Amino acid sequence: MKKLLLSILLAAGINCFAQTIKSPDGKLTLTFSINPEGVPIYTLYSREKTIIKNSELGIQLADQPSFVKNFSVVKTDSSLVDESWNPVWGEVKTIRNHYRELAVTLQQSDVKNRFIILRFRIFNEGLGFRYEFPMQNNLNYFTITDELTQFNVAEDNTAFWIPGDYDSNEYFYTKTRLSGIDATIGKTITEISVRSIIGKNYVQTPLTMKSDDGYYINIFEAALNNYPAMQIRVDQTNFVLKSHLVPDAVGNKAYMQTPCSTPWRTVLASKNAVDLLDSKMILNLNEPSKIKDVSWIKPMKFMGIWWEMHVGKSSWNYADLNNVNLSLTDWNSLKPNGKHGATTEKAKRYIDFAAKNGIEGLLIEGWDVGWEDWFGKWKEDVFDFVTPYPDFNLAEVSKYASEKNVKLIMHHETSGSATNYERRMDEAYALMKKFGYPAVKTGYVGKIIPRGEYHDGQWMVNHYIRVAQKLAENKLMLDAHEPARPTGMSRTYPNWLASEAARGNEFNAWSRGNPPEHETILPFTRLLGGPMDYTPGIFQIKMNYYDPQKKEQVHTTLAKQLALYVTMYSPLQMAADLPENYERFPDAFQFIKDVAVDWDDTKYLEAEPGDYITAARKAKGTNDWFIGAITDENSRTAKINLSFLDKNKKYTATIYADADNAHWEKNPMAYKIYTKPVTSEDILKIKLAEGGGCAVSIKPL
Repeated sequence: MKKLLLSILLAAGINCFAQTIKSPDGKLTLTFSINPEGVPIYTLYSREKTIIKNSELGIQLADQPSFVKNFSVVKTDSSLVDESWNPVWGEVKTIRNHYRELAVTLQQSDVKNRFIILRFRIFNEGLGFRYEFPMQNNLNYFTITDELTQFNVAEDNTAFWIPGDYDSNEYFYTKTRLSGIDATIGKTITEISVRSIIGKNYVQTPLTMKSDDGYYINIFEAALNNYPAMQIRVDQTNFVLKSHLVPDAVGNKAYMQTPCSTPWRTVLASKNAVDLLDSKMILNLNEPSKIKDVSWIKPMKFMGIWWEMHVGKSSWNYADLNNVNLSLTDWNSLKPNGKHGATTEKAKRYIDFAAKNGIEGLLIEGWDVGWEDWFGKWKEDVFDFVTPYPDFNLAEVSKYASEKNVKLIMHHETSGSATNYERRMDEAYALMKKFGYPAVKTGYVGKIIPRGEYHDGQWMVNHYIRVAQKLAENKLMLDAHEPARPTGMSRTYPNWLASEAARGNEFNAWSRGNPPEHETILPFTRLLGGPMDYTPGIFQIKMNYYDPQKKEQVHTTLAKQLALYVTMYSPLQMAADLPENYERFPDAFQFIKDVAVDWDDTKYLEAEPGDYITAARKAKGTNDWFIGAITDENSRTAKINLSFLDKNKKYTATIYADADNAHWEKNPMAYKIYTKPVTSEDILKIKLAEGGGCAVSIKPL
């Protein structure tokens, strides 16, 4: 680290101040200033344009003066950091953390000399900043009622957005101008069970935009901890974006005690779309791993007794009842409905298939009592997370899986009752360890208990982290569904392998589904904060295969489902379809068997949000490469430059492509597979059907 010479420009008035720092490569510039009213202001610009124009910063407090104005600068500190670190798992083996920092200490002399620190870190690809509240005599406990952070883009950019909502992020993305945002569209998406839409001009972060002059801009946050998630209020006339925090049951936003800080507010900006996908800034703004021994954290592919429930073949519930008292019910006396999916016999069938095909794990949903009474009741004690249904022998299944070298993944659906889950975690995790379950998938479908709290409020954000911490203490891994969207916390808790936190593949089974462009937008938005359990690999595309009356379908081709294993990064990847469907297409299933889940290197070759993505990844510890290319509803030709391969080496490429007559709606399951020799000098040109994709496996000769 080295100190930089600071240039302070004083103008008329005691509060006027301005200071500028540049990114390490000199392409981005941050200017921080204090206006005559003592309001903090920042600006971010590149060599070509101003990305964020004059934007105000501030924190509104309850029952005491706020951190909004009358600031003067006490001191500034600046430094340059250039270091590298190796993630436990990830898209690349080594991550460079290279930024220039400016820390500005601000004092309010009219409020007993109370002070805060605004800390800025400018990277080559963007900016992160946060509010810090040091321990001091005149500030200890305080309540935040609003955060006044602005992102003044001052242009009617094209935006990829989902409605601002305190409870759900399971929306498909809409592409409009900022002036055209109408988040009330979320009221029509009735397949989402719990929605709390804020208003017409409110959207969620991460928010990705494209300016008319070709700049890609993303607004997000990093290291969300002890604070509510940030949403955005859009001024649809002047295009000033303002932070909006998720409230609690009484309308406050956050309860704080010094020393403390907010999450980082982030701005990514580039003329090249792939720079957003390549960025590791969100991860770099998180703290290093708090887990010292990480040897037990293992990425894996897994299957699940899961999709058959979504397509209607099986049920989570054992009996068909509407009123069950968990503590009083004699489950052995209930009449089974004959459709229960999580049976001992079926679990063994899945275990056999996984073992035969090298799939490391199996998720079993609906194994535990309570599903007869879980949905939409706002009831606290629905599940106990330890009692299996009568037709599921926990010990027998666990022993069978161990003999077959298949790891079982526990399922804990909380029905939104976080209080019940926290009371029962110790017993539930002890059961997991007893029967050799290394990971758990949690779920939060339903209105939150404590009643009045939201999925994305401060209390629940802290709950999700408490779960990850408690699991880490027990050397167990986490896949969270329906939580707040990730913000890079997987660096701090690498046992938190994946989250859902967006509209996943399951919606295609029983709703209007996900439009073909959906998977081309998620990497530019939701996945910037961390891996997603999207559950790819569906081969039986149309649901009328299970019921002639069904009109639903997956809105991709089969080949695109294979490509998602590469374009939608996760160290926990599900082979989501039924074993019998994979047995129908063994040649296509070979790619799922082969593709890695942990990587030494990643190259994003071409990308445009809402249109297409092509990614290449090198499997950890090998010279094998895997490529995925996907498109939206339009057909296109992927041009895959193989210059990333080792020079003077020969490889064999196995290409899983859309058939010539493939189409996501008309002929989605038509594909072709062929091989060809390749070298680093080759460029593959592969036609992608409408809503289609291709997957490529490249191995050295």
